Amino acid sequence: MTIFNGVIIEESLENKDVLQKVKIVKTKVEQVTEKHKTPWVKKWTLHTVEILENQADDVAKELSQSLDSKHSWYVDFKNNHFHYIIFCNKVFKVDCSKPEQYKEVTKYGLTLNIPDYQLDFSPHLKEWER
Repeated sequence: MTIFNGVIIEESLENKDVLQKVKIVKTKVEQVTEKHKTPWVKKWTLHTVEILENQADDVAKELSQSLDSKHSWYVDFKNNHFHYIIFCNKVFKVDCSKPEQYKEVTKYGLTLNIPDYQLDFSPHLKEWER
């Protein structure tokens, strides 16, 4: 069975129950700086996670319902075939063999006022293509 890998920032979640449904393989705490553009939190708790392929759709949906509704965050996880990018109440599932699908996701993130340098999930798009 394929495993998806990603990072979930604990402070981005209103409901943290979803963390019980993923395998946390590493946790790192970062102090928030001005560059992060999240002055409402003092630190980020970054959980590196693994998600089983047969749970990916359900976890993505639950994450979209668990993200902070007052601030714009996203979570992403991927394997070699698919890349889930999850916003509050919106899930994108990008086919990694079709990198043009990242354009729609990036545009959506920009409408939420997420800084473009934070929308760096596409390995294929250059800064000028966004």
